[in-house]
Amino acid sequence: MSTQEQAVAVARRLLIDGQLVETGRTLASLDPATGEVYGHAPEAGVAEVDAAVAAARRAFDTTDWATNPQFRARCLHQLYQALRDNVEELRELTIAEVGATRMLTHGHQLEVPFEIVRYYAGLLDGFEWSEDLGEVEVRGQRHRRWVEKEAAGVVAAIAAYNYPHQLALAKLAPSLAAGCTVVLKGAPDTPLATLALGEIIARHTDIPAGVVNVLASSDVEVGKRMTTHPDVDVVTFTGSTPVGRQIMAAASASLKKVFLELGGKSAMILLDDADYIKAAQFAAFSVVTHAGQGCALTTRVLVPAREHDKVAELIAANFAHVTHGDPSDPKTYMGPLISARQRDKVDGMVQRAVAAGATLVTGGEKIDPGYFYRPTLLSNVDPDSEIAQEEVFGPVLALIPYTDEEHAVRIANNSIYGLSGAVFGADPDRARAVARRIRTGTLSINGGSYFHPDAPFGGYKQSGIGREMGRLGMEEFLEHKTLAEVVA
Repeated sequence: MSTQEQAVAVARRLLIDGQLVETGRTLASLDPATGEVYGHAPEAGVAEVDAAVAAARRAFDTTDWATNPQFRARCLHQLYQALRDNVEELRELTIAEVGATRMLTHGHQLEVPFEIVRYYAGLLDGFEWSEDLGEVEVRGQRHRRWVEKEAAGVVAAIAAYNYPHQLALAKLAPSLAAGCTVVLKGAPDTPLATLALGEIIARHTDIPAGVVNVLASSDVEVGKRMTTHPDVDVVTFTGSTPVGRQIMAAASASLKKVFLELGGKSAMILLDDADYIKAAQFAAFSVVTHAGQGCALTTRVLVPAREHDKVAELIAANFAHVTHGDPSDPKTYMGPLISARQRDKVDGMVQRAVAAGATLVTGGEKIDPGYFYRPTLLSNVDPDSEIAQEEVFGPVLALIPYTDEEHAVRIANNSIYGLSGAVFGADPDRARAVARRIRTGTLSINGGSYFHPDAPFGGYKQSGIGREMGRLGMEEFLEHKTLAEVVA
């Protein structure tokens, strides 16, 4: 059996209440580099959601999982080691199902997310679960007060397709560290990647039955049931802003705790003293990372009007060096989009942008076979146009001229999103000052990398609510209880 066949065989069952199960219904998984069927996953329905939530509720209410941080830390260390032990199998699966390049699997597509698990296992060592508020006098008596942190309960976690391991582990690891139990659903485009995590948990860790349940489904009723189930206490979702709005509205009926990691339309500001060669290279090669399927990628490049054409030439020249094709080839830099549907969406937005007056500098065409799209640069883009306001999720850059620094800041903040951004400038103090004026949750200065397990990630405005990773990422899964007692 080939490595790819083994990967599919390993990850074809759901995890419900400690058991790896089939459903009798299948969900096809396509290889986006070829468009051919790669494997099949069992498809969950509402009945499987109910069974998984019941298992998670029972595990939370009747075991010591929520109250035994030492055991949780041990289980997370086991999970980290199991992921490392199975890395090559997971790598081949991720390349084939996600369309991620081999290069990316050594980074944020696979191996870097493992470090999230190790980070939270380590965070539990010495974590303060109680905060002393001291004593006060009330009506002639002394009262001692303190705050305890405890697990929020059952978590419904829904991940997107673009970085399935990163998104799943950024929800699983902190929620498990906090003492919660979880029902995780992967994206219908990448079901096997998420189910593989469930099988590793079932086979290689001491995590009790019901603490983690992993589903796959393309049925919208499954997501609705997960986010409205009366026994779910917390909903965490990564995906598009429109779907995030629907989830927030649905969860409001029972006032569930909701946090969301949604879309972005991040701006990169090139100040008038920037190193344009370095900035153009950064802009070009970042936006084609995973074919532009990243919510935090800088997809708007704001440049002084007098430098507009020069920067357009530099970016186009960098695009010409982007290698695309077979993602399993170590020399390939850019892989395919996830589906024909997504590629058609990207192409439609590019064609409408040109019709609306933007200049197509390079790209703007589909590449067959598979779901590839040529790196695309649009210049002279109107900052209020669709291509400058809506998330594309493809390898497309919009180049926007500005008149002065104030104008650049206004354009950057002219968005319903606020996830990320970047500033390039020779004067560090000035660059930092501009960065602080951009209303986003993360920001890179002169190419600085903020993405790490200990750094909170999330957005302002309609890019989301709450934070993943870092200490704040675990706090999202905790409730705070204030207690007081009379001092004898």
